[in-house]
Amino acid sequence: MNNLFSLKGKTAIVTGALGLIGQQHCRALNEAGACVVVADLNETKCSEFAKNQLDYSIGHYLDVTNKESITRLVRDVLIHYRKIDVLVNNAAINDMFEDPKAATEQSKFENYPLELWQKSIDVNLTGVFLCSQVIGSQMVIQKKGSIINISSTYGISAPDQNLYKDAEGVQSFYKPPAYPVTKAGVIMLSNYLAAYWGRYGIRINSLSPGGVKNGQSNYFIENYARKTPMGRMANPDDYKGALVFLASEASAYMTGANLVVDGGWTCW
Repeated sequence: MNNLFSLKGKTAIVTGALGLIGQQHCRALNEAGACVVVADLNETKCSEFAKNQLDYSIGHYLDVTNKESITRLVRDVLIHYRKIDVLVNNAAINDMFEDPKAATEQSKFENYPLELWQKSIDVNLTGVFLCSQVIGSQMVIQKKGSIINISSTYGISAPDQNLYKDAEGVQSFYKPPAYPVTKAGVIMLSNYLAAYWGRYGIRINSLSPGGVKNGQSNYFIENYARKTPMGRMANPDDYKGALVFLASEASAYMTGANLVVDGGWTCW
């Protein structure tokens, strides 16, 4: 059974690797035996993370919206490791508003800026498309590989805007449309690629995490916990086991699936 979950001798690329969950993805794959390519926009921090916190791993600059950047990554990884076994498409952005005082009005659908919508499309969806296209093409040559696309429970069910009301019932923020829409697109892109590349031995699955506790307002954490059967938000490392499962031979007959790990959020 241990061999089924082992990633010894495997090479894995994680995009958006410096983020809260991205770092945990890197640790999980490395702990299972994989050499990890820590890929994000800050090459120095990627290299430091790989050197100081992982074994037999490297850091690399990556802009997921730039096909040439992805191509350079593949070239360098093949020189270093000679193959790519696992791709975790984790890079994504969540809306940030420059002026917190204006966030309530700007985050309303009626007022939501087109430039924020387009930016989310570029990173969250087009980035997954480009990385899958370039890196998946290498897997086609190898006739083997696992692609894991990180979606979200918001890619399955619409946001409950009541979560963003404080104890006095004041709506301080609205969850904008771009993140849920792009994450839903990630799930369908995974299904498309699973059907398209299945004959080459490439498996493509989605992983849909629930919300992760990360310094949010107390009222939001409490609202979220009440809506979750397990009564809490996720810890950053709650997805490590699911990720290793999807990357390893333990899920050898699984493709085109969306693995939901959300404390029961979507069960009602």
